[in-house]
Amino acid sequence: MPGAQRSVVINAPVEKCFEVIVDYERYSEFLPEVKKTRATNRRGAECDVQYEAEVVKLIKYTVHLKEERPNKVTWTYIDGDFMRDNKGGWLLEDLGDGKTKATYTIEIVLGPLVPKTIVNALVDTQLPKLLENFKKRIESRP
Repeated sequence: MPGAQRSVVINAPVEKCFEVIVDYERYSEFLPEVKKTRATNRRGAECDVQYEAEVVKLIKYTVHLKEERPNKVTWTYIDGDFMRDNKGGWLLEDLGDGKTKATYTIEIVLGPLVPKTIVNALVDTQLPKLLENFKKRIESRP
């Protein structure tokens, strides 16, 4: 399963980072590739989130998320376009002085007709942009 892991240091406390990460329905406000999200089936610290994202073309998929406040969010794949599997998560580490190390991990299996170049683009281009957009969003919030 192709996967990737990247980290970024954010100038904000863990709790503030966590709140932005779990505010799934606002992702389209700061992630240009995310066109629409909808959280459903909320059960305590778990929910399903349906995504519509523009990655070469519009794709739709749903993942099940588990939140472990204040420092961990993981997801597993339910269903969607072009994917066979998608799992990953966020791990937030308090670095002190109001700083947080945010580590994003993803493992994804795309369908057999999806070119390898698309997988590489997702990992090499989209992942760093995603982390930078989360960092900017978190640091700009009061």
